[in-house]
Amino acid sequence: MQLLDQTDRRILLALSTAAKRTASAVATTLGLGRNTVQTRITRLENEVLDSLDRRIPAKSLGYGLLSFVELHVDQRHLEDIAAKLEQIPEVLEAHGLTGSADILVRVAAKDAEELFRVHGQLLHIEGVNRADSALSMAELVPYRTTRLLEHSLADGPARKQPA
Repeated sequence: MQLLDQTDRRILLALSTAAKRTASAVATTLGLGRNTVQTRITRLENEVLDSLDRRIPAKSLGYGLLSFVELHVDQRHLEDIAAKLEQIPEVLEAHGLTGSADILVRVAAKDAEELFRVHGQLLHIEGVNRADSALSMAELVPYRTTRLLEHSLADGPARKQPA
């Protein structure tokens, strides 16, 4: 993925404050041409911005229990484990980690009984040795990038990624 330039970042910041803005309105606000803004928005939607399902809270679907599960695995099974995790609907995302755990899995469940069932599914995946769960009690800082966007604009032009 290429780094976003200052114009892309300014457009994203404008959209983050009012996502339903038209390209013309964003162009006027930023002092850019409408065609430039429209072209960049289209590219950002295709290459950068997350899909709609990232914006649907699991809680609104009845999955109000959120858990973070640390998996300790045999590294030689990592690819197969990732494929199995993708098949479990309650698995919202999974990240490979450094440190004592190998994979961090974000799991949504309707209730404790369902979480227990999913935890069992995770443990039955070949190559998973141990699973440690932690329930989310409250979301203290929701996922956000607007502050990071503002910070990156204040830092000046983006540096080029090494080839």
